[in-house]
Formats: sequence, C-alpha cells, structure tokens
Amino acid sequence: MQNPVKKDALTRLAYIEGHLAGVRKMVEEDRYCVDILRQTHAIRRAVARLEEQLVKGHLHTCVVDGVREGREDQVLGELAELFSVRER
Repeated sequence: MQNPVKKDALTRLAYIEGHLAGVRKMVEEDRYCVDILRQTHAIRRAVARLEEQLVKGHLHTCVVDGVREGREDQVLGELAELFSVRER
C-alpha cells in the first residue's frame, strides 16, 4: 500500500474507531435510539469512504503492477471477487 493511501486509511480508521466508541457509550447510557442510529449511519458512510479510497489505491498500484507483470487473470479474478463480496 502506498504511503499516502496508508496514511489516509489509518486516519479514517482512527476516526471510525472513535466514532464506534462513542456509539458504545451512547448505548451504555441508554441514549435515544434515533440519535444512536444517526451515528451508526455516519459510521457506515465513513467505512464506505475508507473502502473507496482503498479501492482507488489498489487500482492505481496493485492492479497496474499485476497487469504489467502478466497476472491479468489473477487481477481480474480478484476484482470480480471483490465486487461480488461488496454486493452481498
């Protein structure tokens, strides 16, 4: 993983971890369900943005390198698997 992508991913993960801890505290404190759900929605969006950045980084590095190295079938198989997992 390239350094800028890794740094961005770690920053996003720290944000998500903090957000999850906040939601746990809200549940422990019996906070209003709608408020908790708003926060879980924000977490899902943050995870989706993390995934988008990881996919972009993968496409610009690993996929390009794999094709250059003659591993097109492997790379395409991994991408197909990735998208089928995402659809579940």
